[in-house]
Amino acid sequence: MNDFSQRFLFDDTDVRGEMVALRESYAHVLAKHAYPQPVAQLLGEMMAAAALLVGTLKFDGLLVLQARSEGPLSLLMVECSSARELRGIARYDAEQIGADADLHSLMPNGMLAITIDPAKGQRYQGIVDLDGVDLAECLSNYFASSEQLPTRFWLKADGQRARGLLLQQLPVHHQTEPQEREESWNHVLTLADTLTAEELLGLDNPTLLHRLYHEENVRLFDEQLLQFRCSCSRERSASALISLGQADAELLLAEQGGQVEIDCQFCNERYLFDAADIAQLFAGAGSEAPSQTRH
Repeated sequence: MNDFSQRFLFDDTDVRGEMVALRESYAHVLAKHAYPQPVAQLLGEMMAAAALLVGTLKFDGLLVLQARSEGPLSLLMVECSSARELRGIARYDAEQIGADADLHSLMPNGMLAITIDPAKGQRYQGIVDLDGVDLAECLSNYFASSEQLPTRFWLKADGQRARGLLLQQLPVHHQTEPQEREESWNHVLTLADTLTAEELLGLDNPTLLHRLYHEENVRLFDEQLLQFRCSCSRERSASALISLGQADAELLLAEQGGQVEIDCQFCNERYLFDAADIAQLFAGAGSEAPSQTRH
């Protein structure tokens, strides 16, 4: 598999980890828009981060990472479902983005929202400043400032591959002494900090774990498939038109020259509705219509 997450566990300490590798889903997202390289890299890192975060949760629903700023990269958003389906998008001003732009120049004074939207239950959102040197540090700072389990991230992307590593301290089980827990936690973090971008992007998971933790007892679990999928559909577009009300939908139809076009910003899919379609929607016949979806 080109796109997967893989969990691992330290048998003798209260630490778990997860790794993510993305290639095909990353390529799908980048193929929809001509992103500048710095934007493509940051979008890949956010995709890897979303996939890592979904792996820490037990829920049925959607996780959304959304960063906003007043800089040249105004919006960066990735969604990952509990079914491990990813999509992402960025909004930017290409003329203001240099070839070596980093997080701070792309998104000065930015904010990152982490939203968990379960199919059942209450929606949760946490917000953190984009004040780290990179996205990985911003996410690590979020967990450090919250009451959640201590968690660290390592994220890299190069426009073709996106990779991520997460380490998380677990509740007390193997280690009951606070000092022992702290020492083992710092030990695994120190070793992970030696990772180079080339190693994280280029090594397979067993090799990477062996290089970092060959002196530890580590269990590597089965790979979990990740894939690109957009949740847009003709039915959802029709529902959006219905929510406008018939009068406003017909006004929009007239303004757009007899054919309403609804574009999906994530995948560039286009859904077309003509006068017959609009009449059919409000007659209660549903969204099946003679107009065809166009790419």
